[in-house]
Amino acid sequence: MSQPVIKYTLTKQGRQPEWLSKDSRAFKGQHGTSANKAGKLPRFGSPQDTIYLGIGAGDPDSDGTPDGYVGKIDSKADLALYISQVGSAAGYKVVTSTLTGIQTSVTTGLSTAWSSEDGSGLTTTTSAKQTFSGVGTVGSFTASQVIKVVTEVNNGSGITTSTVDTPVVIDPASTKSNVSTSVGVVTTTSGGGDVGVTTTVTTTTTESFTYTDVRTTTSTSKSETTTDGVTTRTDTVTTSEYTNYETSYDYPAEATRLWDIYEAINS
Repeated sequence: MSQPVIKYTLTKQGRQPEWLSKDSRAFKGQHGTSANKAGKLPRFGSPQDTIYLGIGAGDPDSDGTPDGYVGKIDSKADLALYISQVGSAAGYKVVTSTLTGIQTSVTTGLSTAWSSEDGSGLTTTTSAKQTFSGVGTVGSFTASQVIKVVTEVNNGSGITTSTVDTPVVIDPASTKSNVSTSVGVVTTTSGGGDVGVTTTVTTTTTESFTYTDVRTTTSTSKSETTTDGVTTRTDTVTTSEYTNYETSYDYPAEATRLWDIYEAINS
């Protein structure tokens, strides 16, 4: 009995179909993609709105297929084409986290000096930062954030102004580029008659930018040595920077991986 590569959806209860292969080598839930076409009435409703790749427990019956069965893939070439189409639409890429910077700061002093409020008696030595490169293109994100909101309220007897600043915060090792700002002004008026008129002017400043995919981590280790009853403590702070690099997704290799599983199960 053949166990083919199939396209399927979950059951109406949101579970994997029972008619998938039970072989321990089989795969399921691979390369999910929308079952519905953009701008069209949805063919599938949730939770059956995603199509997956898996191994079926047998060939489909010509008299009818079970709920959730979408189709069968008959060749490695067809599998490679399907995965590349899904991956291109989803923007597949390989992301590798790489250590790209490291720096240490060593602080030493008698144990009594560590308890002093001004830090006198402590000596700190910071190493030069070592930098490294990764393979591929540095990952980046595009973001937009409101960085200032100024509100002016005029009730006829005076103007009250309030300002809320929310500066952009990114990793210290990350870099920003393509920075642009936009300003929007909204004026509202309320009241009238004996109550008077209150005019509120709200000015919102938005910053759009691109920033690199860098993450900084810090770890601290402590050691103590005692000589002739005198204890010296040393703290070492290591700051590491990790950059995510993006490389192209290897579609042929992925098709080969899945097809090899199919052939092993059916051999």
